Amino acid sequence: MILADIGNTRIHIHDNSRVIHLSHQDAFREYGDREIYYISVNSKLDKKLKELKNWVDISDKIILKGSYSTMGVDRKAICLSKKTGIFISAGSAITVDIMEDGEYMGGFLLLGLSQYIKSYGLISPALETNLNRDIDIDKLPKNTKDAISYGVIASIKSIVEKHQGDKKLYISGGDGEFLSSFFKNSIFDERLIFKGMKSAISRDF
Repeated sequence: MILADIGNTRIHIHDNSRVIHLSHQDAFREYGDREIYYISVNSKLDKKLKELKNWVDISDKIILKGSYSTMGVDRKAICLSKKTGIFISAGSAITVDIMEDGEYMGGFLLLGLSQYIKSYGLISPALETNLNRDIDIDKLPKNTKDAISYGVIASIKSIVEKHQGDKKLYISGGDGEFLSSFFKNSIFDERLIFKGMKSAISRDF
């Protein structure tokens, strides 16, 4: 079974034991004739997806107890991967969702790391910089790049830990492995969303 998580910038495909990250065009070219079960948050691709006769939309199978009507299907799928924990997907946005005994308790959204950095540049050209991925958040910065990097990482860390308690953090997404290094009791697993999709399929078929 091949699964696909279709996002705004890329399509993430679980092909047997591998997770492959492709542009929309490359994914359609390489997998267009394959049988694929998918979820999508990209409405701009709806027409193209309907043309792919072997691609099956399973969004209506992703049912999460306690979720709200406008909650993204990708967030629901990640939450289905485990019954209890805090689930973080760190991509263009950072989503944080809490599960207890199979029920969704709520969550919140933050800017993705790249969006945080871009926002500073909009305030002033003097604040245009890149994220320092080696930042030490145990030391107060003494330059602009580190001050911005510290502010971004420390603020994310603070709000997540406020809700963590003794729960395990399950982290995925393009920046997930990097973010996981700042948290205790955390696991990075880029397959989380696909585990949730498999759970929904096995429950329904």
